[in-house]
Amino acid sequence: MKLPVGYRYSALYAGIRKTQKDDLALIVSDVPAAAAGVFTQNKAMAAPVILSKENLAASQGTVRAILTNAGNANCATRTGMKVALATTRALAKVLKVPANQVLPASTGVIGVELDGSKIISNVSALADGLSAERFGDVVNAIMTTDLAPKKAHASLAVKGGVIHLAGMTKGSGMIQPLMATTLGYIVTDAALTAPELQRMLRKAADRSYNAMSVDGDTSTNDSVYLLANGASGLTMTGGDKALFAQALTVLMEDLAKQIARDGEGAKKLVTIDIAGTRSDKEAMRIARFIGNSPLVKTAIAGSDPNWGRIMMAAGNAGVDFELKNVDIRMQGLLVCKGGLARDFSEAELTKLLDEPDCHISFSIRGDGTGRARFYTCDFTEGYIQINGSYRT
Repeated sequence: MKLPVGYRYSALYAGIRKTQKDDLALIVSDVPAAAAGVFTQNKAMAAPVILSKENLAASQGTVRAILTNAGNANCATRTGMKVALATTRALAKVLKVPANQVLPASTGVIGVELDGSKIISNVSALADGLSAERFGDVVNAIMTTDLAPKKAHASLAVKGGVIHLAGMTKGSGMIQPLMATTLGYIVTDAALTAPELQRMLRKAADRSYNAMSVDGDTSTNDSVYLLANGASGLTMTGGDKALFAQALTVLMEDLAKQIARDGEGAKKLVTIDIAGTRSDKEAMRIARFIGNSPLVKTAIAGSDPNWGRIMMAAGNAGVDFELKNVDIRMQGLLVCKGGLARDFSEAELTKLLDEPDCHISFSIRGDGTGRARFYTCDFTEGYIQINGSYRT
């Protein structure tokens, strides 16, 4: 994977996790980078989210570093903001950069005090370990219940050379982003302004992270950051910028699908396509209700071709449609036509549903042009096992 130039990465174990695995990670841009962010809509917002929003505003979208700790969400605690401020200031002093150009992020257990001294005492060693070759170490350090590291790359040929993008993310449970995901970082050596990045990031997030769910729960810490440091030295035209936005969307869709596939206890990635609603917003609402339905998700887990649960979930979305106009396909097989059961081989469909990739299509006949694609996963006993003992 060809990484964007002008960034360095580091990770180490600071003693925040119960298990000895890297739990402190750092991304640094060698020069000031334009930056954008999207954040959780959860009203119980974690301290690092609040401080990151403030820092982006104060620095007018200029960032030098992202500091992440795993194992503790630094949320719903007495000292949350104090810790977020002290740790970012300590790192800023070591890096010799303005404190408001450091974005903090945390992931882990909510409601447990975070010992800031574990971070502060390690920021010098963290900075000493910075290397352009340690992208993968940061990917691994930000994982919590994730079973697989999640990263993606894209490139764009422009006059004079090639611009690169690289993204990493984490997330496996408490996933229904609604503005971002648990944590996601995209870096590029393109030259773009902070307002340009913000517009591109919001649009790409709506097509990716905001179109994905594991369990319907929005985290207190959801944050996605996009940094552009211009270190490629290449200039982009308007057309190049449009292609960059497309590449960013594809990269973020890749990351979102990786999260859904790695959902806690999940065995299957489920892609849901909706068509024929009056608007894309209505289509996404139906898709989200189908994707978040425990009855749909458990049926997929059991390879049960129970299309009635899909119809039920769609009908609960609050979007007007006529039952007689609905067609449903599972794994490409027409199981419902005009709102009624269609003859199909249940044995054949059950076998198809055993595959690791499942597809559901819900179409409304008529002149509606609304469309949406949504990513989710099945629900298995593994989800209960993981979350029944998450703290212990």
